[in-house]
Amino acid sequence: MDKPQQPFVDGMPNLSEAHFEIPTAERVHASTPFTHAPRFLILYGSLRERSFSRLLAYEAARLLEAMGGEVRIYDAHGLPLPDDATADHPKVQQLRQLSIWSEGQIWVSPERHGSLTGVMKSQVDWLPLSEGSVRPTQGRTLAVMQVSGGSQSFNAVNALRVLGRWMRMITIPNQSSVPMAYKEFDEAGRMKPGPLRDPLMPDPPPMMRALR
Repeated sequence: MDKPQQPFVDGMPNLSEAHFEIPTAERVHASTPFTHAPRFLILYGSLRERSFSRLLAYEAARLLEAMGGEVRIYDAHGLPLPDDATADHPKVQQLRQLSIWSEGQIWVSPERHGSLTGVMKSQVDWLPLSEGSVRPTQGRTLAVMQVSGGSQSFNAVNALRVLGRWMRMITIPNQSSVPMAYKEFDEAGRMKPGPLRDPLMPDPPPMMRALR
């Protein structure tokens, strides 16, 4: 490229070369062997007895376990509203410890009034950006899903993406939106085969590819 197109190439006098590591192909592609299975935390945004977001969370968990992952699903029953208790509440501590343990997360929310539910938002609100020297969410891979009682919509997953970005997470491009969720699960709570289940089943799942 001619010099007129590179007016910025005039050196970096404010840079200490001793503290500047230039990326190389070897460094970019070098990998440290994993000593454990990929770790996933799944949050879902409903407390109903037959919660379709929970059933979708279970479906994703089964897939990740089958592919060699280790999965934990957080139960939000008993979690206080943000600022209605202190951070040492047992349910808050459990949530934060699971987030620190995880390497990837899946957030599944029903859509309510055009956005995610309060149950889902409360869980995310209890996760701090930093806790001492620990960042419970930064750098984690995130997948987002939603269920709807009516026609297909993407308002909840879009809102979850905004939250994930704010929490310094890496959200994968894939997402799942299940409309008329009451039709998509059988009496045993298993998702019926079909075009809405198929996106969950690529080989390997995008979450696995992102971590590996």
